[in-house]
Amino acid sequence: MKQTWRAGTMLNPVPAVLVSCAAGGRSNLLTVAWAGTICSDPAMLSISVRPERFSHALIKDSMEFTVNLTTAAMARATDWCGVRSGRDGDKWHGSGLTPAPGVGVSCPCVDESPVCIECRVRQIVPLGTHDMFLGEVVDVLADDRCIDPATGKLDLAAAGLITYCHGAYYALGEYLGHFGFSVRKK
Repeated sequence: MKQTWRAGTMLNPVPAVLVSCAAGGRSNLLTVAWAGTICSDPAMLSISVRPERFSHALIKDSMEFTVNLTTAAMARATDWCGVRSGRDGDKWHGSGLTPAPGVGVSCPCVDESPVCIECRVRQIVPLGTHDMFLGEVVDVLADDRCIDPATGKLDLAAAGLITYCHGAYYALGEYLGHFGFSVRKK
């Protein structure tokens, strides 16, 4: 039997990503759990950020951000960047992560991230507690070690990506089947 459950009524699990941004000579990292693909052509994604967060102003000023997928090896740094404010210090230094130059945007990407998705803000939608930044993908940087050479697709097991669910981080990677496997003729 199902019951009404209000605690954590959000869709879970969600990707645990690090968003990098820069404006006015300052760059920062922000842990975001509310991120997702919203369009395939043009390729777009969204992130939701509270207006009082330090990174919100940086993204709004530059109209650019990079979504950096996180791994099990990055879990501690990902969590640390989510509980510290860039107002109080340099998150790059404090997290031990390495900024790398952006290719299609002026903000850095996280060198340790297997996939970095560079975006330009097309629209900002105020939603209440968060503003949603709709970003058009301008470049995707991927570590060769995480791309299956036979298919050209992301090798989830090799990437070691993590998710976030109700206050906890989880590793991904178990293969279950390709899209359409349930109806494929044998």
